[in-house]
Amino acid sequence: MRILVVEDEVKTADYLRKGLSESGYRVEVALNGLDGQQLIQTQAFDLIILDVMLPGLDGWQLLQNIRQTSQTPVLFLTARDAVEDRVKGLELGADDYLVKPFSYAELLARVRTLLRRGPPRESAEFQVADLQLDLLRRQVTRQGERINLTNKEFALLHLLMSREGEVLSRAFIAAQVWQMNFDSDTNVVDVAIRRLRAKVDDPYPQKLIHTVRGMGYLLGEQP
Repeated sequence: MRILVVEDEVKTADYLRKGLSESGYRVEVALNGLDGQQLIQTQAFDLIILDVMLPGLDGWQLLQNIRQTSQTPVLFLTARDAVEDRVKGLELGADDYLVKPFSYAELLARVRTLLRRGPPRESAEFQVADLQLDLLRRQVTRQGERINLTNKEFALLHLLMSREGEVLSRAFIAAQVWQMNFDSDTNVVDVAIRRLRAKVDDPYPQKLIHTVRGMGYLLGEQP
């Protein structure tokens, strides 16, 4: 299980890294909101532990950005103990809220509870409009016609369809499909998207893969 800790207090961040690592988790730490966002966009985590008062991008803003593209469990760990802060955090999409100073035993119990919920079981079949993907058979069809894809094209389409309607950044796509850190000078994602469009979109009147300028790509029906 991989946990991201976004915490600007170095002593607290080190304490969390040490404790959670000794409890068997793989832990990454970001000391500000912008670095946290970069890690979230390029890597997959099972849980995010998030402070509210962060430099660069505060926890409220970061959570809102997370919820635009992901349902990864988020635990707020913060000194903000007012009832309205707790309510705000939960309404923005946090899964739990723990106030500092905290007991590590309680934190660990909450972490384990959130991780036990686990992500929803992934379907083996996906359908968007007339486009279908069968994960077990590794088969893609549109309007009943078989579409032959390379392994990377299939992985890219699977990623897009499994996150239907979500804007996926180039960095996130590169990390998930090619297991690489995205270099802005590399156009591997754009080239792959063009090739995929040529097979699943260009021959058909309804386009399903869309470019979101300055952000990335999404797959879905557009009004």
